Amino acid sequence: MNAKQTLTAVFSAVALSLVTSSAALASGGATNKVFISGPLILLFLGFCALVVVIQCIPAIITLYGMITGAAASNKEKATASARHN
Repeated sequence: MNAKQTLTAVFSAVALSLVTSSAALASGGATNKVFISGPLILLFLGFCALVVVIQCIPAIITLYGMITGAAASNKEKATASARHN
């Protein structure tokens, strides 16, 4: 077999296995239960969301500083190049 035939055989095998696989493998748990969270669980999840949001603020500020620094560096290089020529 040459490389093209091997690649075709591999793609065919992958496609066949994806088509014939059943959805039952993904639904292994009990799907008929209703989980009702108490107020403490919701408070904990809200706290976790607050931590994520507060961690995003310094990341955005740092990203803004990096972008402005890169833009200033490019502007500085262009000015130096214009003076040199």
